[in-house]
Amino acid sequence: MSQPPKTRGLGRGLSALMADVQPVQSDTERAAPRPDLYVPIESVHPNPDQPRRTFDDNALAELSESIKEKGVIQPLIVRIQPGTTDQYQIVAGERRWRASQMANRHDIPVLIREFNDTEVLEIAIIENIQRADLNPVDEAAGYRQLMDRFGHTQEQLASALGKSRSHIANQMRLLSLPDDVLDWLGSGKLTAGHARTLVGHPKATDLARQIISKGLSVRDAERLSKKPETDEKAARPRQKSRKDADTVALEKELSAAINMQVNIDQDAGQESGKMTIRYRDLNQLDDLMRQLAGS
Repeated sequence: MSQPPKTRGLGRGLSALMADVQPVQSDTERAAPRPDLYVPIESVHPNPDQPRRTFDDNALAELSESIKEKGVIQPLIVRIQPGTTDQYQIVAGERRWRASQMANRHDIPVLIREFNDTEVLEIAIIENIQRADLNPVDEAAGYRQLMDRFGHTQEQLASALGKSRSHIANQMRLLSLPDDVLDWLGSGKLTAGHARTLVGHPKATDLARQIISKGLSVRDAERLSKKPETDEKAARPRQKSRKDADTVALEKELSAAINMQVNIDQDAGQESGKMTIRYRDLNQLDDLMRQLAGS
């Protein structure tokens, strides 16, 4: 049996892990990675901590037919199954393993790597994010897991995954939507463009129902999400501002400091109040969040 190749020590960076799970290109672009060896398919086992629990039956059937005709083009990444010497645990490629079983393959190509439990989970999340059919909710949840569990920043994720930082930030903001809206987004009833118009809206669920029932475009959804605010403002009687000079000066100072409009409203006769910051677009909101995080 071939000996597992030596890899770098623990604590390797996200980019180093990514090098093992980059999706293979077609044969016309470059050859598939050469496997370390072929192993009996019954010696390969799924990772019990794999975050992906559902596999599309139709997609598996299509992949199985392709494997029957052309074989497994991209080897699975595996590690030695803990506590054994001749069994393997899947690090990346469980979908290919399942399809190979359906295709009645007796052996399967693998690349053996040395990963600890934390790295195995990290790679499993990365592999899920790279799926072409991943819905926006699962994609955002994957980014959140990588940041919360492994301490990666948006900049690190953007660099390693080939995404823009604004894309990652915008996707993660979707997680702030109500659960029912996230369900509709995950099932495809809403697009990410529709959902972004609802982020932060107090009536996001009601508006989402209207968008779905009326088949509104993203532009129409933007108009709809702004309409209630406009109507409420028109319905409220205008009140003359009674802010003292110090409050007005503080508003101007804060507005200049963050380059956004700041309004301070103090409760009458109280020390409490509220401060409102108005941002122009999501990129400006992202800049504000970075300033607050840095401070």
